[in-house]
Amino acid sequence: MSITTKRPKIKETVGSLYYNFNTMTENGEFDPESYGTTVKSEVAKTITTTDNATTTTVRASGKDYETVNQSASVENEVEVIALDPEDLAKMRGDDVHENGLILGGAPRRRPFFAFGKVVKKVGGAVEYVWYPKCQLTENTDEATTSEDEFSEQTDTVTITAYAFDEAGNTSVRVNSEMSTFPEDLTEEKFFEAPILDDAGLTAATTPTA
Repeated sequence: MSITTKRPKIKETVGSLYYNFNTMTENGEFDPESYGTTVKSEVAKTITTTDNATTTTVRASGKDYETVNQSASVENEVEVIALDPEDLAKMRGDDVHENGLILGGAPRRRPFFAFGKVVKKVGGAVEYVWYPKCQLTENTDEATTSEDEFSEQTDTVTITAYAFDEAGNTSVRVNSEMSTFPEDLTEEKFFEAPILDDAGLTAATTPTA
């Protein structure tokens, strides 16, 4: 037998953020067939991803019979230097009037949207991730007084991703370090539209006539 040594590439930086609002059904439910235009935003400072998974051990006949893993949701805590105010208001479910007045805080239903992120690694490797069914669940807005020198002021939004298919998947991703990474796949192609399955990735990588 032999030993294979692997040297996975280390992370270098977070890349662009992407989001695409979902057009919900008449009943206000998520519609996997209906999205708008993808927005690219180069505002990310940090992204902390937490998988809210639960593990239950089923015991029978005095021993562990089965372990059941369930992933209820995934939280992305995103620190940004700025966010488009209209899109943030839409994520919050605010009531935006034609005269510019914004009413917020009432218990309105927040829209679903797809959220995408890029992780860049040393040596040019990348990971592209789509979370097709998300909602904004928390955001902090802090402003401080200016000093003699310019100081960065950041906001934090928490974007929660939910299962988007019957299997319970919450994300779709590709990683250029893997042998299965599609040839000629670029960041622009992957994030042009939310990808939910094999057919979506095939469409993104198929050359157009």
